[in-house]
Amino acid sequence: MSKKTLLLPVIFLLCVSCRQVSEKWQTATFLFFDTVCEINLFCSPSEFESAKKEIKEIFQDIEALFSPGAEAYSSVSVITLYLRALAIYHDSEGCFDITVAPLSRIWGFREHSHRVPSSEEINRALEKIGMDKITLTSEELILMPGMELDWGGIAKGFGIDLASQAMIKKGVKNGFINAGGDLYCWGTNPDQQSWRIGIKHPRDKGVSAILSIADTGAATTGDYQRFFIQEGTRYHHVFNPKSGYPSEGKQSVTVVGPETLVCDALSTALFVSDQPERIIKKFSDYGAIIIDSEGTFFLIGKAFPIRLKE
Repeated sequence: MSKKTLLLPVIFLLCVSCRQVSEKWQTATFLFFDTVCEINLFCSPSEFESAKKEIKEIFQDIEALFSPGAEAYSSVSVITLYLRALAIYHDSEGCFDITVAPLSRIWGFREHSHRVPSSEEINRALEKIGMDKITLTSEELILMPGMELDWGGIAKGFGIDLASQAMIKKGVKNGFINAGGDLYCWGTNPDQQSWRIGIKHPRDKGVSAILSIADTGAATTGDYQRFFIQEGTRYHHVFNPKSGYPSEGKQSVTVVGPETLVCDALSTALFVSDQPERIIKKFSDYGAIIIDSEGTFFLIGKAFPIRLKE
């Protein structure tokens, strides 16, 4: 055997060793739907630069299509996400509904000029709400006059899923993408353990519970995220599409499961519903932590490791 042949395995091993040494945990932040998005990836510096660029492009594309005021109802991505939203709309008995934008507008959440609208205004807005009022042709969505779509309860999860799956496809074996509480984590954390995710306490500082998850998405809907208080009453941005008023009875809902998109939409649906157990039964791979208006915890659906903070 020649010396040249003997050198080949040695060179190969050195290349593998160099790559392993160069891999490390790296972090970056972006703005995504006016929310700070943090990515943590275990990879080489050159791979990280490529990853950051790809994730940023994915987020920019999602924002361009699904931000408030976007009128592109004929793209493949819009129709794909609409069909996912429609399925959850039916499975949640209408509790998740992307047509609630007129309610956000009259309550002042669109322009950040909060107010309690009159019952007449609410009734007029309700006439424009309901995904059954949307017509889907082979090429586009057709809305009734005055209807608006609010993708906020599903588009962020959609973007996180696209970004995380793109990173996994690139060969990044350990990572975490978090956009304002909507997240996906895969592989292991920097301590080579499952990822530990804190659920924000809806009324106090700090967290109320800690999840231990991997290869999983999670999303939280809470009445503390966007709200105003008038005459001692808290009015928040999660509307009941049937009544036109902010949903009552819960402070927060966190959903855990395979897709962040579903976690995102389902957390809203369970927050709105007065029978969340009936909805979660239709999503066998998902579980939820509900904190009711009294601050009591309820766990429903699929079980997952959780530790409640005292």
